[in-house]
Amino acid sequence: MNFKESSRSRGRARQTRETHALPDDRRNSISHSAADRSMRICMKTISISRRKFAQLLSAGAAAALVRPALSLGKPPEHSAASTGVVRLSANENPYGPSPKALKAMTDSFGLACRYPDEHNNVLIERLAKLNNVGRDQILLGDGSGEILKLCAETFTGSQNGKLVAANPTFEAILSNARASGAEVVKVPLTADFAHDLPKMLAAARGGLIYVCNPNNPTASITPKDQLRDFIAKSPRDTMILVDEAYFHYADSPDYESMIPLVKDHPNLIVSRTFSKIYGMAGLRCGYCVAQKETIERMRLHQMWDSVNIMALAAAIANLDDPDQVPNGQRLTSEAKAITIDELDKMGYKTIPSQANFIMFDCKRPVVPLIQAMKQRTVEVGRLFPALPNYMRVTIGKKSEMESFLNAFKQVMA
Repeated sequence: MNFKESSRSRGRARQTRETHALPDDRRNSISHSAADRSMRICMKTISISRRKFAQLLSAGAAAALVRPALSLGKPPEHSAASTGVVRLSANENPYGPSPKALKAMTDSFGLACRYPDEHNNVLIERLAKLNNVGRDQILLGDGSGEILKLCAETFTGSQNGKLVAANPTFEAILSNARASGAEVVKVPLTADFAHDLPKMLAAARGGLIYVCNPNNPTASITPKDQLRDFIAKSPRDTMILVDEAYFHYADSPDYESMIPLVKDHPNLIVSRTFSKIYGMAGLRCGYCVAQKETIERMRLHQMWDSVNIMALAAAIANLDDPDQVPNGQRLTSEAKAITIDELDKMGYKTIPSQANFIMFDCKRPVVPLIQAMKQRTVEVGRLFPALPNYMRVTIGKKSEMESFLNAFKQVMA
């Protein structure tokens, strides 16, 4: 049976992959007696369960009609928040996806039996238009984490070169590079918590330089002029990955996306995620922008259909909701301002934040404080060894930040 897919070559590859997964005897001749037995068992099961199945469907439809509207403020029972835990440890968006995205997710249930090729293509088209690039310059990933992993696998290792990154920074790609056999060089941030770009460039010889901007865990930025100059001076055989996961939260005039520079720099890759402002951390969807040849090199290391159809549907709907980004920015900014002001009154200064989290100096080792906060049902970020006295805190809802401040005051008393 031939199904029409969006890409003929992809369809042929998938057909070949699935066919060769079977032994010759199963591909060519399944025993008739075994097939008959399977059919009789299957039909018997269907005849017994059809009425029950219809009843379940009817009950489900009725429940959907009477179920109260989903509240983004009320977490599901299995989440940490239902046990009274305030989770401010993972830089998540507590407001979740757009209502339009939630509807798109439920509407996609009926497509769970299909490969996500069409939705994949739709999202690529939307992102290409949004970023003013060609569709062949977009690569989707299972969260931007997959994009980082692909970059490490493609551009680092014994045959490609080392990974150069800041210290501290988002560490997933460091582990990815080590798994590829690459040397990892950590360059401390500057006194202003920016990337020390000259030292990073001096340490690189081919390979990959990773720039998380805004940076995790410090929430600080590397100024746009410095980053532009760095990209312009970098040799073509040294790849540069700029991670813009927190792009939508940055409002400093010194900050700017590097996506427009991709057209002039074949060694530049810029990654984005739907986990933060779009509230899709649990769904996993991200992407990168790069020149076509770079995308093709990365694609060789990627598995088929790595983004599921529900995540694709939610991402498309999130992009279609004009309120999702400004609402998230406003709510986060308001809660962050209150939190920073209260910490300042207590004598604790935060690193200027351009993200949906803050980092501040506790003036003492942070590990005992993290543990004490957890005992008060408030989870904050882990230890970052380069900054042993600093605490990272996600900006949650205002009520969650009130809980954080109350617990922190008790711990520090």
